[in-house]
Amino acid sequence: MKQLILISLMFVLAATAGCSSRAGSAGAGALGGAAVGAGAYEYKAHRELEKLEEDYKAGRIDKKEYEIRKDQIQKGSILK
Repeated sequence: MKQLILISLMFVLAATAGCSSRAGSAGAGALGGAAVGAGAYEYKAHRELEKLEEDYKAGRIDKKEYEIRKDQIQKGSILK
């Protein structure tokens, strides 16, 4: 969740700094779109980790599968 807040803050700062010119506005729009996409991706990864942990605690998967899937999710994460 802290990562999502950090990305959102970076987006707001970039957007306000780039609004003084047309090129700045276009750059801020592109940066903002990338930040929102990254934030959404990280949120999805966070939710997958929560579900994975829930499955492990409920006994639906074993420790080996849990570690493999957790590693796969973390490797795909932008912010670690």
